[in-house]
Amino acid sequence: MDFNQKELRVIILSDGTGETAAQITKAAVVQFSDKEIFFTRYKNIRTKAQVDAIFDEAAIHHDIVIYTIVSPELREHIAKRADDKKVPAIDILGPLLNSMAVFFGLQPKSLPGLFHQVNDKYFRRIAAMEYTIAHDDGKDLTGLEFADIIILGISRSSKTPISMYLSQMGWKVVNIPIIKDFQIPEEVKNADQRKIVGLTISADKLSQIRRARLERLGQADGGDYASMDQILEEIDYADQIFRKNKRWPVFNVTGKALEETASEIVKVMLSRRKQAGLPSPMDES
Repeated sequence: MDFNQKELRVIILSDGTGETAAQITKAAVVQFSDKEIFFTRYKNIRTKAQVDAIFDEAAIHHDIVIYTIVSPELREHIAKRADDKKVPAIDILGPLLNSMAVFFGLQPKSLPGLFHQVNDKYFRRIAAMEYTIAHDDGKDLTGLEFADIIILGISRSSKTPISMYLSQMGWKVVNIPIIKDFQIPEEVKNADQRKIVGLTISADKLSQIRRARLERLGQADGGDYASMDQILEEIDYADQIFRKNKRWPVFNVTGKALEETASEIVKVMLSRRKQAGLPSPMDES
């Protein structure tokens, strides 16, 4: 066979997306940049019948097969078919899995697509965190239809830390301050009311938090911000809003770790999503 005349073709075969094999192969073929090399990628290969069909075609065109397969049984079948059909085949993942199994004294799970699933979850968390930061403290009220949770509460009721904690779990969160004598934004009224929750806190605890914040800022004389009268009025105003919107569950954060309140919110949201036939943002594929 004259390889200077023939079309050079590489078949990528994978039980997942094939991205790992493709990237490794492309890193190698740049060393042969004087030749045009054509790639064909076969994804989600799970059966011997699929393998047989691919090798029948590869034998006709004298292709080379590069594969990443986690199933030992399917890897063995590929090796046998490659030998039977006289098709060159390179197993990228198998030798690495075998060597690591020996070193760790453990057996691999041999579940296809795990790397892709892990990456998807990671990028979903990053997207949730970016969304939550952009929608912190009511600074952006666009795109509320993409939110998983909308949190309302008065200043210093732990809206931001709870939102950030939830976002690290994969939830896209908007938090919006309730300000005395100001109406709730229309965007909130038009949003899916099942996504909205309220936060409340005791007056004593809120006063303590606000005074501590003022001291950190060097503003011990903070006017009405930390005064008990002002705080009582703000809490009462928020309570009035919550009573008018009975579909909004309200969580009291007094004396609770943010993880505890976040867990309570997640429990309610998961129940509502289940009723609506929606998956959890934490395990969507």
